[in-house]
Amino acid sequence: MSSLTVSLAFGGVVLLGAMSPGPDFAVVVRRSAVSGRGAGMAAALGIAVGVFAWVVAAATGVAALLAASATAFTVVKVAGAAYLGYLGVRAILAAVRGGGAPQPPPPGSPRQGALAAFGEGLLTNVLNPKAALFFVALVPQFLAHGADALSLSLIALGGTVVWFLVVANVVSALRAFFARPAVRRALDVLTGTALIALGVNLATATRP
Repeated sequence: MSSLTVSLAFGGVVLLGAMSPGPDFAVVVRRSAVSGRGAGMAAALGIAVGVFAWVVAAATGVAALLAASATAFTVVKVAGAAYLGYLGVRAILAAVRGGGAPQPPPPGSPRQGALAAFGEGLLTNVLNPKAALFFVALVPQFLAHGADALSLSLIALGGTVVWFLVVANVVSALRAFFARPAVRRALDVLTGTALIALGVNLATATRP
């Protein structure tokens, strides 16, 4: 395989993984609908940085150690499940409180909001041991065909951020619709329930 073919194949697989419904998608959708385009894009960037880190970890063997260690896998799994549960409960509580239209942020808060969204996206991704298993299985196959770790990491970063930036911009373009109280409550309940369910699924996951 040529290096271009290897790169395109890897990018395609990573993109398909990113497009699969999961906690990353739920976080970007809710952040974009509730907090706007900037927060959604920041969450997307955080997720992409997490994916970059997982590819580097898989290429260097760190992710394989995590996947092979029952203790490390359990620690990350429990932390990830707890974090998803926290995000889910917070979303449902927002619905219970009324799910009113988003309020304009106070002066000086956009940067803090973006940092919070970035951290939310990053933690959602890096606290998911299933991502470790995915990249441990995927990355060595492409390294064996002559790809280098840095190129694969940058491809994963680029593909992931492009997809989630598209999601963030599409959802934020519909923010006026999501700002309606009934729609906002429904979104909070749906995303909150999805995040809790994903957390439970993660908590009960076992190593293959």
